[in-house]
Amino acid sequence: MAKVVALVPDLLFGSKVQSSFGAAGFECQLIGDPQAARAAAAESDLLVVDLTDADLGGSELVASMVAAGETGQLKTLGFFSHVEPHVREAALSAGFDLVVPRSRMNREGPQLAERLLAG
Repeated sequence: MAKVVALVPDLLFGSKVQSSFGAAGFECQLIGDPQAARAAAAESDLLVVDLTDADLGGSELVASMVAAGETGQLKTLGFFSHVEPHVREAALSAGFDLVVPRSRMNREGPQLAERLLAG
């Protein structure tokens, strides 16, 4: 079973993410703090990051993890508000493996994770 850390401070959406990933057979830990997510990601297969909260610093977190060589086999999946395409570009530049709109994350999160982890 693949381990997923979801850095999603929005408890309502975070519980949806956790529930859908759990139903798909993932072990999913919901975390609201970037540093706690960074620590948990060290023992996980996938880090999911909510990029809709600019104060969270998701792109900066992943960029610093990449720079420190902490990502290794860890895959990263970010989601953003479709009205802020610049957030997607910043996340990809930071080193995310995949960045999708929040609506797609809501519909296809576990399938996206499966594809990322398979390839």
